[in-house]
Amino acid sequence: MKVAVVRFPGSNRDLEAYHAARGAGHEATLVWHRSTDLEGADVVLLPGGFSYGDYLRPGAIARFSPVMGAVHRHAEAGLPVLGICNGFQILCEAQLLPGALVRNAHLKFVAKFVTVRVESTATPFTAGYAAGRVLRFPVAHGDGRYVADEATLERLEREGRIVFRYVGANPNGAMRDIAGIASEGRNVVGLMPHPEAAVDALVGSADGAPMFAFAALAAAVS
Repeated sequence: MKVAVVRFPGSNRDLEAYHAARGAGHEATLVWHRSTDLEGADVVLLPGGFSYGDYLRPGAIARFSPVMGAVHRHAEAGLPVLGICNGFQILCEAQLLPGALVRNAHLKFVAKFVTVRVESTATPFTAGYAAGRVLRFPVAHGDGRYVADEATLERLEREGRIVFRYVGANPNGAMRDIAGIASEGRNVVGLMPHPEAAVDALVGSADGAPMFAFAALAAAVS
């Protein structure tokens, strides 16, 4: 698969996402945010970091970067987009995912390993997991509390679009312990924990590796 990892000013997990994709056997390319060409990518990754220094609010400026037009077209064509941490914030700001990420409930930056449960395997990024599997991922964010109105939360629950949920301790106070969600078409996924930083047991966990295998996509094109 061809994977485009978008770099914004302030991205700091772009190389981790790049290496996670390469480690899974894919052809990965770093795409600058001012580009309007995703270079024929099958999959787009929006990495973590602090795009534009989180001015205004995380993701609020990055949503206007030229590359986001191409990301919108990619998503609207039903092709896969994964937003991790700041990438999740950008997807919500760009209205490719519902809801918002706001300041952590305890008003402190959190950086530690957490556990999440796979709630849905019906996405290109979670097809390699068993439903209910508990994973160990690191988090590193100050604005990771997922919020949405009650109607949106009920719809996400009803349609099986909550992809990951925190189990044990909720690190940021996210509503309904939501750690990640999917779009209506299930091709756009955002999550706050960092699977790209958990692809090798040497760094504390390899639980993120299956996310970058893109199992459902590989099966579809094989």
